[in-house]
Amino acid sequence: MLDDLLMTQPKPTADKPLAGMTVLVVEDSRFASEAMRLLSVQSGARVRRADCLHSARRHLRVYRPTVVIVDMTLPDGSGEELLRELDAATPRVPVLMGLSGDPDCEAHARASGADGFLAKPVEGVGAFQIAVLNALPAESRPGRLRMVPSTQVHPDPASLDEDLLNACDLLGTASNARDYDYLAQFLHGLALSAHDGELTAAVEAIREDRIEEVEALLKKRLGLIP
Repeated sequence: MLDDLLMTQPKPTADKPLAGMTVLVVEDSRFASEAMRLLSVQSGARVRRADCLHSARRHLRVYRPTVVIVDMTLPDGSGEELLRELDAATPRVPVLMGLSGDPDCEAHARASGADGFLAKPVEGVGAFQIAVLNALPAESRPGRLRMVPSTQVHPDPASLDEDLLNACDLLGTASNARDYDYLAQFLHGLALSAHDGELTAAVEAIREDRIEEVEALLKKRLGLIP
């Protein structure tokens, strides 16, 4: 029975170097998660998603992925916390990676046990594959020559609308500095992933306490006001 399972396990190929791997993406943005899903699938990997620390821990109680990619800012805590937990766990997940739109977060991710780091926006298939493979233990990396695709992924625009609706809800319930800081970081990552200048301006408006402008922008983008 075990031999049969091993026989059916997908093997890495030149164009699917992550075949046989399972990637858990811990990311609160639907748009960024969809990009990671497309990158993983085009590389041959299976994908699961968690949108917070609680959901990630629930997933990890059930199965052990090959790669865990953790956004450094999550609604119920910091990605550093989860990276430290997984780095100390036995057996350890083979690959732990941090993910953020803030390049300064790379040092924090690696100090928390990450083997690699992805800077938003993550959209190039070849760059994604190289980052994951370089983070693998040397003995686990595919030995054969492989293609390095130049293709980029383009998430469904509907996932961006989901994120904007979530941001609108977050804005409506924000009541303290921590809430607004999380919202600013969420929109910053989304702005980078979507190459969206309006959202970049919204981040600055939050930081300058111009909340009414942010609310108007989000509602206009969602078609709630003309």
